[in-house]
Amino acid sequence: MNRLAAEKLQDIVARLPTARDEDWKYTDLRAVRDISTRWLAAGGDAALLDLDDEIQRITGSIDADWFVIANGALRPLPQAGGVEADRIDGPSATDSALAELNAALLQDGLRIRIDGVTTKPVGILVIDGASDPSVSQTYVEIELAAGAAGDIIEYHASQGAAEQYANTAATLLVGDDAKVNFVRLQNRGPGHVQTGRMTVSMGRDSRLRMASYDLGGGLIRNDLVIDVGQSGADVTFDGLYLAGDGQHIDNHTRVDHRVGPATSTQEYRGILNGHCRCVWNGKAVVHEGADGTDASQANHNLLLSEKAEIDAKPELEIYAEDVKCSHGTTIGQLDKASIFYLRTRGISEEHAQQMLTFAFAADIVARAPVNAARATVSDCVEKRLAELIAADFTLDLPK
Repeated sequence: MNRLAAEKLQDIVARLPTARDEDWKYTDLRAVRDISTRWLAAGGDAALLDLDDEIQRITGSIDADWFVIANGALRPLPQAGGVEADRIDGPSATDSALAELNAALLQDGLRIRIDGVTTKPVGILVIDGASDPSVSQTYVEIELAAGAAGDIIEYHASQGAAEQYANTAATLLVGDDAKVNFVRLQNRGPGHVQTGRMTVSMGRDSRLRMASYDLGGGLIRNDLVIDVGQSGADVTFDGLYLAGDGQHIDNHTRVDHRVGPATSTQEYRGILNGHCRCVWNGKAVVHEGADGTDASQANHNLLLSEKAEIDAKPELEIYAEDVKCSHGTTIGQLDKASIFYLRTRGISEEHAQQMLTFAFAADIVARAPVNAARATVSDCVEKRLAELIAADFTLDLPK
């Protein structure tokens, strides 16, 4: 990397969001700046790990046509029924320092187009691993043509103890009358950092069913922006985040209803234990003229430790009449009456607490809209929950 390129990149890193920015007031990106600065000082180089075994383990757990992006590099493209795929450059337009960083450092972009009905789910595995501080970028465009239908799985993972920063960007274009089921699973290694932004555009009478699961990572920030620009669109998206000591998971969502009638429904749930912090900011904007909009949002959090912190902010902006909108959030601990009821049935207090915690997560797991991914999601969630609450038994979540 030459000196001018390094200076340009360092300027972008210096302009990353700070706590002075309203949308980032609870999430500090100093770790991103630190890792990026040291990676740049080393010439943008790091000793990469062999990820083949882990790639095989993950892709072998779900029957899908897998596209693999390892340390920012796209592996050979598979032959997938009903799918066209190409390597592409990054987006030409960037509207933030994170997007600029993604465009400047991107190795391989991926474009996927679904014209008919997929024969298998489309899997996108983003995985990183290095023995030195490292930085990677991912950019994916997914388009469903008018009348198309497909299942999509996005899986994020990492290996190694060295510090890592992954910056991901994705766009999803859902054509008129198209239907897509989407599962996103983030299970990065402890201490690893990821920022991600996905923008979604919904066509007329299109449908999106989406569920996201954040289990790993040290610092995770997800931005999901959905544009409902055509009438008849129906969007449902759920999220589950599980956080323990040292974790920080931030989910920001925004839905813009520009026309009506159209529907959006979101529900996020969090389980927090130990010294951790999570953020949920859900926003729905009903623009002028979007009469007939039905928008609802809910966020529920279970705090298992006095050291756990959640910052929850539901927002509605309504500039139209004849709409149906609702929002709400709850933050609490395990219900004592429920624990008492289970204890009267001969269950110990510890196991009663564990059972109620698993049940709190089970609803979101059961809603995973891609059948082929549900067993893997269930297994990963169950394993992470067992770590969080020191469970000494297994309780099958929905598969």
